[in-house]
Amino acid sequence: MDASPALREIDAPPAWRRIDFISDLHLAEDTPRAFAAWRDYLLHTEADAVFILGDLFEAWVGDDARHAGFEAQGAAVLSAAAARRALFFMVGNRDFLLGDQMLAACGVQGLADPTLLAAFGARVLLSHGDAWCIADLEYQHFRRQVRDPAWQAQVLARPLAERRLLARNLRSESERKASEHQGDWADVDTPSALQWLNRTHATTLVHGHTHRPATQSLAPGFERHVLSDWDLDHGNAPRAEVLRWESGRWSRLAPTDAVEPAA
Repeated sequence: MDASPALREIDAPPAWRRIDFISDLHLAEDTPRAFAAWRDYLLHTEADAVFILGDLFEAWVGDDARHAGFEAQGAAVLSAAAARRALFFMVGNRDFLLGDQMLAACGVQGLADPTLLAAFGARVLLSHGDAWCIADLEYQHFRRQVRDPAWQAQVLARPLAERRLLARNLRSESERKASEHQGDWADVDTPSALQWLNRTHATTLVHGHTHRPATQSLAPGFERHVLSDWDLDHGNAPRAEVLRWESGRWSRLAPTDAVEPAA
């Protein structure tokens, strides 16, 4: 991960009883089923707070795009959900240009990567996860480039149409690489994760990015929960999952099982 990122700490209010985590939905105009499932879940979840840990959108080309089209639909859902419960967002490797203007307009609280969450008498470290995949040297070079403020300023200064074209080109390149690798992507580096857990006095890590949902032991006394990606439109085996944390208990739920019962 970056050498010394700002570490934000969040203390959950005592009134919180359920906390949900999601990531890697990769929402786009061509994912109507995933969008509908996300909208229905986010508006009706039983959770007191929802943490979105990156890659909510397949691409985000700048906060000025939020006023029309698909981006406006996404912004409307976020605004409606944030009016009902605490909503947090951490950028990922696809929506890294989603910024403060969008978050403020929607009432969503931004998260640094990583962030420490204290709740139910425990400490949990939250991250998108991509910065710890240090074995993927090509991606780490790309990540440093696109997270550079000067590079972002240059891109955001371009007309919106040019940015949309750039996003389509990046998506095509990503799909090409995914086809070549056939899912053989670098995983989070365990020593790096343990270093951060020890530094923050946390015993649990929650992250996304790798599309390998699982709960695993990193070392004695340390575990990680890898969030599920959502694929309800293009995959042969559709999947979508919410990770829920209640006092002393973690569970994985289908989005339809994480919402308030119908009256």
